[in-house]
Amino acid sequence: MDLLHTLFYFAIAIGILVSFHEYGHFWVARKAGVKVLRFSVGFGKVLWSYQKHPEATEYVLSAIPLGGYVKMVDEREGEVKKEDLPFAFNRQSLMARTAIVSAGPIFNLLLAVALFWSVLVIGETGIKPILGAVGQGTIAATAGFVEGDQIISVNDKQTPTWTEAMGSIVASALDGDQDIKVTVKNFDDQQNVRILKIAESDAQNPEALYEHLGFKPWSPKLKPIIGKVLPDSAALAAGLRQGDLIVSADGITMNDWMQWVDTVKNHPGVAIKINIERDGVLLPITITPKSVQAGQKTEGKIGASVFVPEDLIKSLSVEYSLSPLAAIPVALETTWSYASTTLKMMGKMLIGKASVKNLSGPVSIAQYAGQSATMGLTPFLKFMALVSVSLGVLNLLPVPVLDGGHLLFFALEAIKGRPVSEKIQSFFQQISIALLMSLMALAMVLDIQRLFH
Repeated sequence: MDLLHTLFYFAIAIGILVSFHEYGHFWVARKAGVKVLRFSVGFGKVLWSYQKHPEATEYVLSAIPLGGYVKMVDEREGEVKKEDLPFAFNRQSLMARTAIVSAGPIFNLLLAVALFWSVLVIGETGIKPILGAVGQGTIAATAGFVEGDQIISVNDKQTPTWTEAMGSIVASALDGDQDIKVTVKNFDDQQNVRILKIAESDAQNPEALYEHLGFKPWSPKLKPIIGKVLPDSAALAAGLRQGDLIVSADGITMNDWMQWVDTVKNHPGVAIKINIERDGVLLPITITPKSVQAGQKTEGKIGASVFVPEDLIKSLSVEYSLSPLAAIPVALETTWSYASTTLKMMGKMLIGKASVKNLSGPVSIAQYAGQSATMGLTPFLKFMALVSVSLGVLNLLPVPVLDGGHLLFFALEAIKGRPVSEKIQSFFQQISIALLMSLMALAMVLDIQRLFH
């Protein structure tokens, strides 16, 4: 079921993003007077098609939903009927061809703006960016952050939620900011400015950077009361129910939930004798945590979450939204920020200043699609916006088989006064295909490694 859920939302996301990209090419081509033979979402075997009449555009849905294409009348791709020659792509002006090719990536970026705008208007609920205990020797500790600090803004950008705060800090670091200004307030509402000093080596890998920062969300001490019990779990097998209070484990009194978590982690595959309080009655239970691999060590896991009082959830939550008008500049700024960060990260990977482990292939993207859809509409829209930005930026790169490669050839044509020969274009396209295939293979290998770690 999880696999089908993931594949379904991956297909939905890619289908929408690719359709919008290809629609950009299609719409501008039609406006420029180019005859479009086929508009296809997907590659491979045709599953469905529609054509109003023999001279109209054929709309196609194909079997492999990992791309799409717009087929235009073009003398370079086959014989063209005499009456269609004025409508051939290759016979259009340089300006018209440039507009048609660039429309796809531009439509992806416009879609990202629209999606970010929707998220801002719909609003989202998150936890307040209040810091928990700050680890010694971390970047945060060096900057003077302490438990209880609530992040108000990062480089003067408001960060109402934990996700926004951490995302802004990591994005600023990846952008090359070595001094990141963070405004915080404590429980007494006193504001302070702290400066995060980011070394160049810290900004090479987002995951490693987050670890070095040392930020963890604040959480009050919770009683060791069982909340949700997962199916096929050690907790369910032992007979634990929602509302059970863990009184003691192996004779040691359990004072809070984290003490109980540490006890479970330290007993992988080892039986624990516990006393629970259920409906005012003390009951003895034996539970054996399952063994799970966590990094380089094995830990215990019972498959149960903590019960969190409703009033506590409300006190730590924040709802953030903007009016439709106010959301426009923020959506534009957000799209620009992610696009520039993506481009800078690609550049850093190219010159070896960032790890290639930052690459994500179709497996990782599919996982993110499924996870974000499970979290709700807003996270799924935000996921699609991020992928749309990536598609727009990637397709504008000056690589011959991509839209950016065609734009590069058009730029050379403008300089030379005549088109680049098809032989030269074909040569560079073959090299580009080999490089892109290698890059895709590397991304797939990294995806598989992530599955096993």
